[in-house]
Amino acid sequence: MKIIGITGTSGAGKTTICNILKKQYSAYIIDSDEIAKRLSKKGSIYLQSIVEYFGQGILDNDGELKRSELANIIYESDEKRQRLNNLTFIYVVQEIKDKINQLIGKELIIIDAPLLFESKLNQICDFVIGIIAKEEEKIQRICKRDDISVEMAKKRLNIQITEDEICKKSDFVIENNGNIEQLEKELKKISI
Repeated sequence: MKIIGITGTSGAGKTTICNILKKQYSAYIIDSDEIAKRLSKKGSIYLQSIVEYFGQGILDNDGELKRSELANIIYESDEKRQRLNNLTFIYVVQEIKDKINQLIGKELIIIDAPLLFESKLNQICDFVIGIIAKEEEKIQRICKRDDISVEMAKKRLNIQITEDEICKKSDFVIENNGNIEQLEKELKKISI
């Protein structure tokens, strides 16, 4: 079994790379963002922990997490963002490790995690592929995907790990310029 970490800033195109790996190598994808969403559903311990710190104002009338409200809070405060990250690392990282233990026999597992290094998930990976992209590409992708303003997209990028750090810490780096054929060629250069 081989575990590969995929990381990069918002809008870099991690999902595109994961989709190629799934198609070409029958990789099993563990999406940390999807796990965080699932674990933060109404009634979960993770959501209760978030509410204890951030207050009832981050819940809608049905008791579900208002993601955009929480995002606005954490993008304005380093301390609050770190607090949320710490909670996330406790619950989501454990869920990812549990999932890997259930996947014994799978040849290739991909951990798609924007906070791969911060959560120390890179330590359980055989290697890490960092995904980078031009700033304007990332901003365009974030705005389209999340239906937010350019200013908000820039704010998000400004608080994330820098591409320099991603390049230094990753075993391999791929620039995602949106050309699928080029991305496939780049991935073939890595012995997956």
